[in-house]
Amino acid sequence: MMRNVVRYLNKQGGIAVIATDTVYGVVARAADPLAVARLYDLKRREGKPGTVIAASVDQLVDMGIDRQYFTAVENLWPGAVSVVIACDQTLSYIHQGTDSLAIRIPDDSALLELLQQTGPLLTSSANQPGQPPATTISEAKAYFGSQVDYYEDAGAVNRAPSTVVKVENDGIHVLRQGAVVFDDKGKKIR
Repeated sequence: MMRNVVRYLNKQGGIAVIATDTVYGVVARAADPLAVARLYDLKRREGKPGTVIAASVDQLVDMGIDRQYFTAVENLWPGAVSVVIACDQTLSYIHQGTDSLAIRIPDDSALLELLQQTGPLLTSSANQPGQPPATTISEAKAYFGSQVDYYEDAGAVNRAPSTVVKVENDGIHVLRQGAVVFDDKGKKIR
């Protein structure tokens, strides 16, 4: 099962739909500009980058993100918290000119194992703009059909999306509440 996902994602330009630690997501290897472009075309996203998930901070550093940006947020991972981090033009094909990316290290052993084999993945919820995220592979197939190379069925997935935060003035600013809840002062509640 995971072997198939790895095989399709490791092909140049490969994209797949898998259950992430939060929702079903369309994924592409972050190191593959062709796959990233296919994902953005599929989702009709421009100027609104997806989230990069990785097995470790080291994978993110190897990808070209400065380690200094992780100091204040490493304690939030692994978990369903996506942190918006500054990045430079070397990753412009992923961040689409925004000079920042949402990054997450998931708390899911199967997903971490996959990430060890593929490297960081760009992910976006399995849906079209304005539509609810797919909770089953059938729903994902209805959105994308044959435009996706591989669908990994994990049954019904109906979890909360990740919480998205940004570090500002040495504090956590919540951009979107999700699976992990922060209070209005940026302190993690649960």
